[in-house]
Amino acid sequence: MLTVALATLRMRWTTLIGTFVALALGVGLIAVMGLGLASALGAPERAPQRFAGAPVVVMGNDTLTVEVRRGPSTDRVSRRLIHPHPVDIELLRALRALGPVTRDDGNSARGGPDAVGVDAPAAEVRRVIGDRALVLTGDDRRRADPAAARDAEGLVTVNALLGTAGGVTAFVAVFVVASTFAFAVALRRREFGLLRTAGATPGQLQRLLLTEAAVIGTLASAAGCALGLRGAPLLAGLLVDEGMAPSWFTVRPVAWPLHASFWTGLVVAFAGVWAASRRAGRIGPAEALREADVDTGVLPPARRLLGFALLAGAAFLMAKSLVTDPSALLKRKTYTTQPMVLITAAALLTPLLVRPLARLVRLPGATGMLVTANVSASLRRTAAVAAPVLITVALAGSVAGSAATVSAAKAAEVRAHTRADLVVTGEELRVRPVPGATLSASASTAVYVREEGTALLASEARAVDDAKALATVGRLPVVAGDIRDLDDRSIVVNEEWAQHTVGATVRVWLGDGRPAELRIAAVLALGTGNNGVYVTRANAPAAPVDRIDVRLSPGADRAAVTARLRDTGGTVRPTEQWLAATHPRTGPQTRLGLAVILGIALVYAAIALANTMLMAGSVRSSELNALRLAGATRSRVLAVVAGETLFAVAIGALLGLAVTAVNLAGLGAALASLSAPVTVSVQWPLVGGAAGVCAVVAVGAALLPGAVRCRSTPVH
Repeated sequence: MLTVALATLRMRWTTLIGTFVALALGVGLIAVMGLGLASALGAPERAPQRFAGAPVVVMGNDTLTVEVRRGPSTDRVSRRLIHPHPVDIELLRALRALGPVTRDDGNSARGGPDAVGVDAPAAEVRRVIGDRALVLTGDDRRRADPAAARDAEGLVTVNALLGTAGGVTAFVAVFVVASTFAFAVALRRREFGLLRTAGATPGQLQRLLLTEAAVIGTLASAAGCALGLRGAPLLAGLLVDEGMAPSWFTVRPVAWPLHASFWTGLVVAFAGVWAASRRAGRIGPAEALREADVDTGVLPPARRLLGFALLAGAAFLMAKSLVTDPSALLKRKTYTTQPMVLITAAALLTPLLVRPLARLVRLPGATGMLVTANVSASLRRTAAVAAPVLITVALAGSVAGSAATVSAAKAAEVRAHTRADLVVTGEELRVRPVPGATLSASASTAVYVREEGTALLASEARAVDDAKALATVGRLPVVAGDIRDLDDRSIVVNEEWAQHTVGATVRVWLGDGRPAELRIAAVLALGTGNNGVYVTRANAPAAPVDRIDVRLSPGADRAAVTARLRDTGGTVRPTEQWLAATHPRTGPQTRLGLAVILGIALVYAAIALANTMLMAGSVRSSELNALRLAGATRSRVLAVVAGETLFAVAIGALLGLAVTAVNLAGLGAALASLSAPVTVSVQWPLVGGAAGVCAVVAVGAALLPGAVRCRSTPVH
């Protein structure tokens, strides 16, 4: 069987080169993502830098640790405090009695430095400090470095990006390889019929195709691993240059990502050819005599059932999210992965939709009649062209459109919730009364709540000086209570909180870890997640004022008010300019993630389209010669070929837009249920560009063999 498989591969290498390239590229990308993930997850511990010369570092408590339920037992969970404790004067005095103390006030908290180095035995330091602060030794001293938390966040971002890109790569690779093998089997039905006539059993045909897949998969996986080894350092450099990864991030030589990529490539090859091999085994000897060019049986019951099942699954997932947790649809992980279910369903059911769509379009002239007739007759070829276009357009429309929609909704929500004419921002603003204006000063803080006894959740919050000024300057989406009732013993929460009844008391931990019991004064709509918690400045004394919202009184001199506000030490901007600067439509990290995902989809679509059209062109000699014998000129034949290809691309683009419409409609419904502005944004330039690239690649690949065929005489 291996000898026969190698012989067929030598004969048909031109039709399988696209599959080899697609699989090698997929394995290479998975290897790159795997090496990046392994390097991020197993990043080496870096030596302390800030207090490298001190054997012991004393650092103020920077985490909140509480007990939560874990089934029948309990566990302790921690969250990083937004306002870490300083090393106060009393602690410094006790430490100086033990030995020399090194201070670095560049990252100090209010009330003292955030950490100090001590040249004394660690046991003595722990005995004196007790539980009033953290005592760090060895590599743990890096915890006091300002870059430690930033580097940890960067590694989390790298993990999220590479994990999502790896999942998209695997999804598209399986799709392209399966589609290519299925189309190749359809083109070889006469060959398989001859083999059956010569005595080959269905099992032998299946083993033949599986052997071909094993050979292609092994060679492509090996080539992909080599590509991954070369591409991983380039990806690491790109992530560092874009500021997504720490400056010291590099790819380490780890073996398991290469093993995983290699065997994933083999699994993808076998998975892609499995269904096609079963279909090849059902080809009978009579297929050797078949000359009909009208495709039949292109949507077997199993594929039809799977397509409708995935369609129902996509509807169920969206309905479940809308009913139970609409905010989940606004998360990047959800709107990146969930559309894949609907995309797969639409691609599986594409042959069912080709003929109805072709009947709806009436192209003029004899060329138009031939185009629509050939599209309807060659369902396999049309579906094989439409599928990669569908994937590319649907991913571009759904993922990029969802990201833009969520960003636009957040910006519109902030704009709708303020009456401010001016906004002052800065690190530590000095608040003074300004004639002719109402000022609402606030500071960034957080509160922590143990929800249902099982989880410790952190909520972003704003600490305000005057609740009445906040009500005047803001237009918050209050669903219960009154913002003006906020005082030092109360809190404003949103509907996401488990307890959100006005007048009820909630037990929370403030931004510096202090426990407090606060009464709920008002409840805000959930929105896009920007409607956070509000407390008074008394509950966040360590938080410096970083924003002042200003509303001008009627008849006030705007220039005079602006001049007085500059004395606060911050930047004064009109509200629209502040919104444009602080609420961009998409951030650089999101843009890079979208570029990676859509780039993968577009490259795979180009490979699949070129491979499909080259395979189809290799077996269309008799069809094109028949057109020439019927009187069609060379240009007319090429126009028919190009028209068929563009028609198939248009079907794929139309189905991709339909998938995009469904996904964005679900996102719009989620925003509406969250009382957030519904600003659905379709990225038409990106969608149109993706469809245009697919059309250019498909038409070019279709015309190349068509032009070669048309050079020969029809009689030959």
